[in-house]
Amino acid sequence: MCCRWSLPGWIGVKRNVEKNDRNPLDLSALEHCALCPRQCGVNRLDGVRGYCGAGLLARVALVSLHPWEEPCLAGNVGAGTVFFSHCSLRCVFCQNAVVSHEAEGIDVDEARLTEIFLEQQARGAATLDLVTPTHFAPQILMALREARRRGLTLPVVWNSSGYELPETVRALAAEIDVFLPDLKYIDEKSAAECSDARDYFSFASAAISAMVEAKGAPVLGAGGLMKRGVLVRHLILPGKRKESMKILDWLWENFGDQILLSLMGQYTPMYGAEKVKGMNRRLTTFEYQSVVDHAIELGITRCYVQERGAASEEFVPKFDGTGVLPCKSRSDSIE
Repeated sequence: MCCRWSLPGWIGVKRNVEKNDRNPLDLSALEHCALCPRQCGVNRLDGVRGYCGAGLLARVALVSLHPWEEPCLAGNVGAGTVFFSHCSLRCVFCQNAVVSHEAEGIDVDEARLTEIFLEQQARGAATLDLVTPTHFAPQILMALREARRRGLTLPVVWNSSGYELPETVRALAAEIDVFLPDLKYIDEKSAAECSDARDYFSFASAAISAMVEAKGAPVLGAGGLMKRGVLVRHLILPGKRKESMKILDWLWENFGDQILLSLMGQYTPMYGAEKVKGMNRRLTTFEYQSVVDHAIELGITRCYVQERGAASEEFVPKFDGTGVLPCKSRSDSIE
């Protein structure tokens, strides 16, 4: 049976590079940046910025306990989200456009990033949820290793757009516990119009395949929290329910129950949604339910579905830099 959730509540039914570092995603990768499918090749070590806009230092817009992630990630307290600025996509409807497109946020070095990760654990977060992280992979991996050396034990979630290189996924696999990719489009026209990424599906499908190969079937621990595996999110878009059905067909045919699935109906027209015909409206109940029904018809059971009414701007985080800068005392930092 599919699992249903609502927002805010859930209803659950079923400059030093280590020479001996074996992972190729060290800071030297930024000298000729090719972390994502854009493969700009710019020298970020010298301050040059490519398509995504990211520089040398990781840029963070918000550190929070997020209760509205899927139950297997949020638990009772919330997922320990770290929202990174910049993005390799240009989604016209992006609800986080202030950070993804406009680069709001605060630059932090690896030492501060390490502290942020540890502070999320001290707050009682269920998982360490790294949101839109790919363009800062080398900086994040350095901070993760140091945080683990200092006692970090939270499952680490790589929460991405799905627009990844398979080789980047394979390089990350040893350090990441849960891959949480979007699978936004299967049609080139949709991907080009909505995200300036005509090749989206060719890369996202290969990346998700690499994620499943690396992590295997989902493993849930105490309280139903996800310890390892892949959870694929799909946001159903207005006027594109048949494309959503094709995406479900592909996922079921290729992975069956080797993945968890999250069907999201929270689409809210924001940012520049009016620039693409048909995108400047909310999703109808019929559109959403027809995709859910298709999932059931296929035999998909390991799936979260949303209660209607979840679409609202009030659920968009306020990217005000909370939790990014050090507090005056450690006790302040974990409140």
